Amino acid sequence: MASRRTIVFENKPVITGSYSIVGPKEGKGNFASYFDYIMNDDSFGEKTYEKAEKKMLEHAINGAVADAKIQPEEVSLLLSGDLLNQIISSSYAARNFDVGFLGLFGACSTMAEGLAIGSAMVDSGYFDHVVCATGSHFSTAERQFRFPLELGNQRPPTSQWTVTGAGACVLSKQGSGPRVAMATFGKVIDYAVVDVNDMGAAMAPAAMDTMLTHFRETNSSPDDYDLIVTGDLGKLGSEILIDLMEMSGIKLGLNYNDCGQMYFTRNQNTLSGGSGCGCSATVLNSYIISKLRKGELQRVLFMPTGALMSTTASQQGETIPGVCHAIVLESDVKPKGGGVQSQDIKKTTSASKGGSKIQKRKGG
Repeated sequence: MASRRTIVFENKPVITGSYSIVGPKEGKGNFASYFDYIMNDDSFGEKTYEKAEKKMLEHAINGAVADAKIQPEEVSLLLSGDLLNQIISSSYAARNFDVGFLGLFGACSTMAEGLAIGSAMVDSGYFDHVVCATGSHFSTAERQFRFPLELGNQRPPTSQWTVTGAGACVLSKQGSGPRVAMATFGKVIDYAVVDVNDMGAAMAPAAMDTMLTHFRETNSSPDDYDLIVTGDLGKLGSEILIDLMEMSGIKLGLNYNDCGQMYFTRNQNTLSGGSGCGCSATVLNSYIISKLRKGELQRVLFMPTGALMSTTASQQGETIPGVCHAIVLESDVKPKGGGVQSQDIKKTTSASKGGSKIQKRKGG
């Protein structure tokens, strides 16, 4: 008998606080009105982009704790990861918080990985408050994984734009807010894709495997969710996932979308869309949680994907393995007017309207 990969949380940990911070380009995208903080420039007042990425994470963690209306000393554990070598953004940010720290690496799936592990620790009663965070920066990712920015290399149509942004949330035993109902852990899937400019194709099979596993182990279907959202497959990758699911006997409807595909407007020239740890993390901690808090979304299947590659592996001709973790989020607010319509979710591919739970702030 196959091992089970899904946890059903008995006590359903509560997301009591959340926060999102993004760069200026991201602040002109489809979710602009939902972000908590939009920076004036990508450097965020720092001398290097790596330092800016660390500062964004610190800012997001502090913002989530403040939004949860708890004191920093009430947090027991910080779960965070990023894309830089040895997850230095998270580790260096953790120096400024007097809490336990677990560094995670799931590439762009890190937000879901943190939520799954953090929810298990809160649900089991070990901790009262756990912070989950992650982030990325366009300039640090380009420098590490592709080419120096100064070269101005031509980007192929399949490539995606690494989001400059960070998101964080607080998981608590008690309180009001969206609840984490389930988590399905992904396994590493490799379809032998080698093109570092085609991450969507590399990660789509992992999304399919996790989605099929989740539906099978929870006896559910796409119709059980107001929104099914993958992370960072982009336009091409999400189309591949739709095809793969249909070949497996499941048709994804209008309630499916992808964070990377939704993130930017068409005139922002990001080709296949957004990517990076900060992509799904900022969408979750702005738009999705805002909609759940208002009861406009009742049940969400959040499925960020990650490409588990490194520059060394790519230079040695290795393929790009993928992983995807799934989180089920439920609103604690009764639906108004018969609940969410699937067409409302599709509107996020054009300019979004509406305010976030915290008044949007701009500044660097």
